[in-house]
Amino acid sequence: MDWGPVRSNRSFRLLISGQLVSLIGSNVTMVAIPYQVFLMTHASWWVGVASIVQLPALIAGSLMGGALGDRYDKRPLLVATSATSGIASLLLAVGALHHVALGWLLALAASSAFAGGLGGPLRTAAIPQMLRNDELVPAYSLNQIVVNLGAILGPSLAGLVLASWGLAWCYGLDALTFAVILVASVLISPLPPTRSGSPVSLLRAIGDGVTYVRHHRVAQFVYLADLNAMVFGSPRGLFPAIALTVYHGGPRLLGLLYAAPSVGAVVLAFTSGWVTHVRRRGRAVAVAIGVWGLAISAFGLSRSVWIALPCLALAGAMDVVSTVLRNTILQLAITDEVRSRVSSIQLAVVTGGPRLGDLESGVVASATSTEFSVVSGGVACVIGIALLMRRRREAWTSRDL
Repeated sequence: MDWGPVRSNRSFRLLISGQLVSLIGSNVTMVAIPYQVFLMTHASWWVGVASIVQLPALIAGSLMGGALGDRYDKRPLLVATSATSGIASLLLAVGALHHVALGWLLALAASSAFAGGLGGPLRTAAIPQMLRNDELVPAYSLNQIVVNLGAILGPSLAGLVLASWGLAWCYGLDALTFAVILVASVLISPLPPTRSGSPVSLLRAIGDGVTYVRHHRVAQFVYLADLNAMVFGSPRGLFPAIALTVYHGGPRLLGLLYAAPSVGAVVLAFTSGWVTHVRRRGRAVAVAIGVWGLAISAFGLSRSVWIALPCLALAGAMDVVSTVLRNTILQLAITDEVRSRVSSIQLAVVTGGPRLGDLESGVVASATSTEFSVVSGGVACVIGIALLMRRRREAWTSRDL
């Protein structure tokens, strides 16, 4: 593991350390919301609906955050979005205490997604602004360690908190963690706008970013590869049903299912120095996504939790390889003046894909079975990446991606 960006750059240290704490809280909420919905409805498709309801809010927040990040200093924007996310989590905690109806819970979840969408592209676009190009692969590898440590500690903590104290404590803990990234954002160096030229309206700026991506084949490859893996090969929305009805466990097992992919991801990320030397990055992305799909299918076929968890861990390890290389491919291929807006579209894809996957897997599970939904999704993921590479042959053959 190359720790150079952490040792040499104070702002990067502050950014990822604050992000680690906030991600622990966000992942607690990520478990709490579907668990609360499943307890209220006893239906996996409602868990998918709850996830998809958040998608428009998440995309709107992401696009707005990206457009603002290209026009203004990102540091005060990071402070403001951290405060907004903390308030959204507090509202979820109040709702849990008062046992709000399902409609109110969905509305509160959507407001939380909007707040998270605002800050995500700002943090993503800040990394290449802080560092040199040759530091991006180790920086994104370090960022993956932070993301996946949060995805291990958060769900594991959520299982304990749900079992011991209840839903309101989960959301309250999330609100407290946003205070940490707020302070870290105050302490980082200024991140002035990178966009040149005369200012245009916010909607025009968002439209320009979307148009840029529509005509950028590399960006399209990056986004389509991720959407294929997450829409078809992400069984996250079925975890409550799998934990409670397939393995007959409880909140602690649910936390382990959510955490398992990130265990494999962290192990891979800590040994990711070799990823820096990968030359055919597009080909490596395709192979990693193919292995991800096979691991998810094996998870669906397993009848033992001690086999299922390592399958999820292998999938998580492959996701790190794919994510680090996709981020590097994208950030090296785009120009500075659209970096925040392209990062906002990337965030919408990265976080929206699993939500679409929650709906897809929930609907298929309702029509067939939970196990069939998981297995068929993994197979579809493998077929999908093969078809994409056939359409984007340059991603398979090029040494420049």
